[in-house]
Amino acid sequence: MKTSSSRAESGFAYSRSFFENLVDSALAHAKKLGATDAGAEASEGCGLSVSVRKGELENVERNRDKSLGVTVYVGNRRGNASTSDFSDAAIAQTVQAAYDIARFTAEDPVGGLPDEDDISRNHPELDLFHPWDVTSEQAAVLALECEGAALSTDRRITNSEGAGVSAQQSHFFSAHTHGFRGGYASSRHSISVAPIAGKGNDMQRDAWYSSMRSATELASPQAVGRYAAERALSRLKSRKIKTTQCAVLFESPLAAGLLGGLVHATSGGALYRKSTFLLDSLGKAVLPSHMDVAEDPHILRGKGSSPFDDEGVVTKARKVVDAGELQGYFLGTYSARKLGMKTTGNAGGSHNLVLSSRLTQPGDDLDEMLRKLGTGLFVTELMGQGVNYVTGDYSRGASGFWVEKGRIAFPVQEITIAGNLKEMLMGIQAVGADAYNYGAKTTGSLLINRMKVAGA
Repeated sequence: MKTSSSRAESGFAYSRSFFENLVDSALAHAKKLGATDAGAEASEGCGLSVSVRKGELENVERNRDKSLGVTVYVGNRRGNASTSDFSDAAIAQTVQAAYDIARFTAEDPVGGLPDEDDISRNHPELDLFHPWDVTSEQAAVLALECEGAALSTDRRITNSEGAGVSAQQSHFFSAHTHGFRGGYASSRHSISVAPIAGKGNDMQRDAWYSSMRSATELASPQAVGRYAAERALSRLKSRKIKTTQCAVLFESPLAAGLLGGLVHATSGGALYRKSTFLLDSLGKAVLPSHMDVAEDPHILRGKGSSPFDDEGVVTKARKVVDAGELQGYFLGTYSARKLGMKTTGNAGGSHNLVLSSRLTQPGDDLDEMLRKLGTGLFVTELMGQGVNYVTGDYSRGASGFWVEKGRIAFPVQEITIAGNLKEMLMGIQAVGADAYNYGAKTTGSLLINRMKVAGA
């Protein structure tokens, strides 16, 4: 695997073999103290972030961090401790601290490491590590090109909140006493810009970015800058609208947030605490019958890809929602045991989710989705965190565009959209072919049949 490449090639200060020895030393010390079971993870991250504003260099930041985390079980009691000191004395102290915590912690009958049958043994190579050997000077040039492209798009682009370039990479090795051993390196690079359009009382900002595992797959600085500028320009002369009820089209990056709401509501912690509006929803309709949600943890270079979850449990491709019906929850070992179920390999979150509709046609681009909306609200920005996952009540500040007869009529701002997430998910009428990947989630724009829109 690429994790075992030389430190000189990777830019890391520590090798894979060093981390293996570190983890093995921690586990051996835990056993020596009398631990029933134990797990440990060593990790290192490093990177470069450069920001510019109005043609001038603003910040150059280099980050490098390291950590050893140790979990110790004494029967059904659990203790955890961590350190950034890799010396033998520090390792011994950290393991001792975790052990002492475990001895005085209340017993938890469902606590413990994953079952051995669930452990990942053969880890596929997923091509997640693409270090970017970019200097601070080169990164600054790229950021300046990005901001410059935004500022030169139109003379109405009058200011900038800046542009940035980031190159980040990390690697880890993890093992525990139920037989898991594994680790890998990964990278994530980005370029972003936030231009401001207009003057006086009619000023609007927007932003855009490109983020990929490999720098060779990033959008060009010029493309990112121009698109961010066009988004800011399109919001000039925004106005309020009167309070109404109407259909709402969520732009694809925002639609990924609705998919995230579904994940949150069907995740183990919310389920066993009974703090979700989708309690006992397995096998029941959570989306319209034309919709599916697939999860594939093994997509090459995928932002949500992983050969195993945070506990070392094997990850597998599956249908989460099939024809609208929920086929599986998102469970780690602990939450699965609390629910009397099996882990789904989702300790640490979901992996490369794709929301799709069987009704979507190749020509269902954004223009077509606006035609399907007819008259209503096209949302391009959300503000606030107004989602109650216990009841499903949803209320967010928003801005976007008012659409009439399938065409954008004018930009709108200072509005609030409200509804119930359960009803919103069931009210999805169409999914656009304008698929957008936002982290570990991919979806096109989403058309919801009806929501409350509070305006002037």
